[in-house]
Amino acid sequence: MSGTEAGHDPRLRMWGPVCQAVALLLGPYAEVVLHDPETDRVLEIWNPMTTRRAGDPSLLGELDALAPSAQDVYGPYEKMLVDGRRLSSVSAVLRDTQDRPSAVLCINLDRTPLEQAAAVLSAFGAPVVQRPEPLFEEDWSERIQHVIGSYVRETGRPVERMTRQDRLAVLGRLDEARVFAVRRAAPVVAGALRVSRSTVYGLLAELRAPSAKD
Repeated sequence: MSGTEAGHDPRLRMWGPVCQAVALLLGPYAEVVLHDPETDRVLEIWNPMTTRRAGDPSLLGELDALAPSAQDVYGPYEKMLVDGRRLSSVSAVLRDTQDRPSAVLCINLDRTPLEQAAAVLSAFGAPVVQRPEPLFEEDWSERIQHVIGSYVRETGRPVERMTRQDRLAVLGRLDEARVFAVRRAAPVVAGALRVSRSTVYGLLAELRAPSAKD
């Protein structure tokens, strides 16, 4: 179908404004394509990212390998352009009043600006050298924060959701770091773990018991 013929297609009159709206909202980072599933041809394309034009083959067979994520919706799935850009793509089957497939709407979103923004945010303020341990050797409160914070990041469990075994593991690391050699450390650890001092002393005694080490 030529571009002129496509312009008179009732499906374009119905769905064209929707496609144009999406293209304007997400452009220039989104390519919007309306396909004819019967002829497997492109009806129209907005913000084209390749040389593909109206009337070109749609090659919708790629959808056959995908399981729908919702009724008549496929994706988002990944596609790649020849210049290395990665796209997140979603396709929707549009049906007529007799519930027959009338058109297929595809939206291809260029992830490049999102990936670049993520890289900038990830690098912003990130340390570029290892932590200078001599500066923190005497700062036992900093060691407490570092040990507990590292455990939270490793396990994905915040302090308020720690189990008894989690607290034992944390206290074990703090004991190895010689935090409890400081007299005032136990109340600080209890506050950081949001438990009582007696709980800390009890778990620490259990941790140091010969049977626990065995």
